[in-house]
Amino acid sequence: MTRLSVEMLAADAPPPITSAGHAQLGIAVLAGIAVIVLLITRFKLHAFLSLTIGSLVLGAVAGAPLDKAIASFTTGLGSTVAGVGVLIALGAILGKLLADSGGADQVVDTILAKAKGRAMPWAMVLIASVIGLPLFFEVGIVLLIPVVLMVAKRGNYSLMRIGVPALAGLSVMHGLIPPHPGPLVAIDAVKANLGVTLALGILVAIPTVIIAGPLFAKVAARWVDVPVPERMLPQRPSEELERRPGFGATLATVLLPVVLMLAKALVDIVVDDPANMAQRVFDVIGSPMIALLAAVLVGVFTLGMPAGFSKERISSTVEKGLMPIAGILLIVGAGGGFKQTLIDAGVGQMVLDISKDWSIPALLLAWLIAVAIRLATGSATVATISAAGLVAPLAADMSTTHAALLVLAVGAGSLFFSHVNDAGFWLVKEYFGLSVGQTIKSWSVMETIISVVAGALVLLLSLVI
Repeated sequence: MTRLSVEMLAADAPPPITSAGHAQLGIAVLAGIAVIVLLITRFKLHAFLSLTIGSLVLGAVAGAPLDKAIASFTTGLGSTVAGVGVLIALGAILGKLLADSGGADQVVDTILAKAKGRAMPWAMVLIASVIGLPLFFEVGIVLLIPVVLMVAKRGNYSLMRIGVPALAGLSVMHGLIPPHPGPLVAIDAVKANLGVTLALGILVAIPTVIIAGPLFAKVAARWVDVPVPERMLPQRPSEELERRPGFGATLATVLLPVVLMLAKALVDIVVDDPANMAQRVFDVIGSPMIALLAAVLVGVFTLGMPAGFSKERISSTVEKGLMPIAGILLIVGAGGGFKQTLIDAGVGQMVLDISKDWSIPALLLAWLIAVAIRLATGSATVATISAAGLVAPLAADMSTTHAALLVLAVGAGSLFFSHVNDAGFWLVKEYFGLSVGQTIKSWSVMETIISVVAGALVLLLSLVI
């Protein structure tokens, strides 16, 4: 039994890994992932606990002392939460302000008032993409499903023609675009540039969401013809408000962090002088934390106050926005711990060594690893975090753009074929009143299209930039 992993955990520079070491580390990875999958799917254990236990199993099977494995896990957990925890919290606050103030409903109603007939599926993509920027996927579904059902009911549209584009918009944002947790953690893991990743992510997202949304919706409507479930038509948040924020102010608030981060990336490319005052200013205001903090503070005045919120109500909204993300932060943190355990045990180096002998491109390898973990665990976030940890060494010699594409390849793979072990699968099934088979033919196929199209676009971009 080789003790290479112990040396790797203790040394600054890991020694070369022998074939026996590769075999042991490979078994350790499979054992760790198998434990996580089994605990999540069979025993229904929370993903945070499952990732924690799986990390310890990985370290033990790799031959590392338990105290070293624990140190790796806690180090990874701490650095991940430190890196993205504040961003997730700020995104949650902005999303809650957007929902409770009626700003989201204002965007929805304004766009729907302009869209008629064949334009409606395209309007739903636009709505979901805009609303999905600051919102977690599950929150976006809860917010948009009433709109989808009402539009389908009142306009006598096929539920799939309206629902699939909305789901596609949300899912693409969730998998490819920061500040969602998965892309943020992947960016941190491979040390990619956030602004460049955001810009390329939007470039990949637009054609992906068109193909998986309005275009696939025509096929899905023929495969799955179901009526709107009357029991699922709930009251929208803004129906209890006397007034709502304006459309322009709401849209500007939602897009503010995106604009600031893209501006920073553009200035970095054009100026490329760290001593330049303009670049230093944009490096600050375009950093993810400052950009999101600015959006939250602006949102207090553009969303909360126009809705008639008192100071106490705004404070309560912020508090309520933070409460549901405790579980998300712990899962993301534990995923970071698992990632660090992988790296410290030498698994990342093993992937790098093995991939040198393969003809498979690094971006395709990243996509395939994320696909495998997604199929096994059902969680796009877990798949993104784990795959990013495995392929992080591949980014060491990559250019800025290719490191960003590596993040997007992982994100695309993490969305592949959602099925019965994914909470999102059951959320869509119940809200739309579908059978398991109908959910697979609509939602699962749509997720697969997103994953394959986005992955193919990432590979194409790698050939030209």
